[in-house]
Amino acid sequence: MKAGFIRAAGLAAVLAVVGLLPWLSGRDPALTVLRARSAEQEATPEALAAIRADLGLDAGPLTLLRDWAAGLVRGDLGTSWVSGTDVGPSVVVGLQVSLGLMGAALAVALLVAAALVVPVLVRGRSRKRGGSGALAAMLASLPEFLLATVALLVCGVWLAVLPTSGWQGPAHLVLPAVALGVPAGGLLGQLVADALPAVLDERWGELWRGSGVSGARVAAAALKRVLPPLVPQFGMVLVGLTGGAVAVETVFAVPGIGRTALGAAKSQDLPLLQGAVLALLALGLATGVLAALVRRRLLGPGLRDAGLTLPAPRPMRVGPLLPVTLAAVLLTVIGWGLLRDPYAVDTTVRLAAPSLAHPLGTDGLGRDVLARLGHGAAATVGTAAAVCLLSFLLALVLGFVPSVASGTSDIANSLPPVIVGILVAAVLGPGTGGAALAVALISWPPLAAHAAALVQEVRASGFLLAQKAIGAGPGWILTRHVLPSVAGPVARHAVLRLPGIALALASLGFLGLGAQPPAPEWGLLLDESRAYVERAPWAALAPACALAMMAALAVSLAAYAQARTTGPARPSRAGARLPEAVTRAL
Repeated sequence: MKAGFIRAAGLAAVLAVVGLLPWLSGRDPALTVLRARSAEQEATPEALAAIRADLGLDAGPLTLLRDWAAGLVRGDLGTSWVSGTDVGPSVVVGLQVSLGLMGAALAVALLVAAALVVPVLVRGRSRKRGGSGALAAMLASLPEFLLATVALLVCGVWLAVLPTSGWQGPAHLVLPAVALGVPAGGLLGQLVADALPAVLDERWGELWRGSGVSGARVAAAALKRVLPPLVPQFGMVLVGLTGGAVAVETVFAVPGIGRTALGAAKSQDLPLLQGAVLALLALGLATGVLAALVRRRLLGPGLRDAGLTLPAPRPMRVGPLLPVTLAAVLLTVIGWGLLRDPYAVDTTVRLAAPSLAHPLGTDGLGRDVLARLGHGAAATVGTAAAVCLLSFLLALVLGFVPSVASGTSDIANSLPPVIVGILVAAVLGPGTGGAALAVALISWPPLAAHAAALVQEVRASGFLLAQKAIGAGPGWILTRHVLPSVAGPVARHAVLRLPGIALALASLGFLGLGAQPPAPEWGLLLDESRAYVERAPWAALAPACALAMMAALAVSLAAYAQARTTGPARPSRAGARLPEAVTRAL
């Protein structure tokens, strides 16, 4: 009950932030409207005051929120400050396009997931996690904006087999659906493929096979056994499609709701931004409700209250060589780039191919790509480290109040980083600080879940009872036993999430919500190179390869850590083993 109340309060707080965007924005909305209505009219105090009175901005935040909520009840989303048209039709049209794209992406995701799961069913319980498991993890870790850029470069520019922009027919749907669906399919396939071998090892599977039941029936029963506990995570994958759609729609110029929200944030068209963000939030919440209903349907009336859990998945066998090699390559490139000037402009060598003077070529202004790659990595990783630290400290605090952590994490999990980034940019403006805040706001839920699980485990241990019996006070127990047992594992978990946080920051930079030119940031480098990708593909390939290596490093680090924490030789102690929910998230 308490967690449900916190969920409702968190949702109300998010809606209040959306409703108060015109008041929270640091810039004067009246100036934006004046420029949209007449670029030649002088911004006199009288003209701005008249516009504020017309928009109702002088009434105060509570009146503004009340009027906005009343409009929602009537189905009125307001009037665009830029175009002067009703927001509702624009949101509906964009939502229809995005739903079509997400439907096609979901079909691609299911095909990719099936391709990853079928080999597991064919090999049965004898399958050892290896090639296909690593492939699924790699596909799941690919950022949508990176895959979209590579697909545009290869299929649209080099091979010229598919259109690269627009929304005129089925052919224009292929590349966006693939870019959005492949990472989702990799994650779906990874979730199912990870759980199947342990399920096939259960007692019922041995009995069925010993009784001569066909392999097809055993496989069907195993899938039925696996799906209900994973449905909530499937819902989170679908929620992630709403965030990924923003980047994909931007790359391929698809007029969907994500691109509409991003454009409204950049132009400070706050009524249109409010409507677009509300539509994206509604999509995420509807997906969560649908996932809960599907899970109840799959469980049936007998197991709805008891629920159903899965055995721990078999760890992927990854040694230290792969993450060490990837880290060494990235550090070498970063260190080499740090020795060069990332801001030196030489227009005589614009878009120069890789050479001894410029090992990775130059960009549209003649700046050295290697230098910008190295300095961009240092800034991105440094910001990601600060976000990790903030998420770690927040997780330690919330770990001691699991009901609060559970309720607020549900809201945070339903908000992709891009959506939070759009809201933060509308309030604070685009920039590195705003991007870091946006990622930090949704980075703590997995860490808080891990901390809460460890706190419960330590509090239930026998040695704490002994400490209380000999007269140890609560402060002594907290500082000498509970915190050391929780802080170490959660800190290692936070470090494992560092590459993923760096990728999230890069995605916001790619969309123009993070670092601003001329800052050398990886996502921004990839975005800038799109303007001349046909003439100088190496300018896009350099940050793309660096981001892909970062994704591979995140996967290999997580797999190596999971294999170590779930290995049979590890001693059993508080904090030595990651909880099952956390290992699945990794």
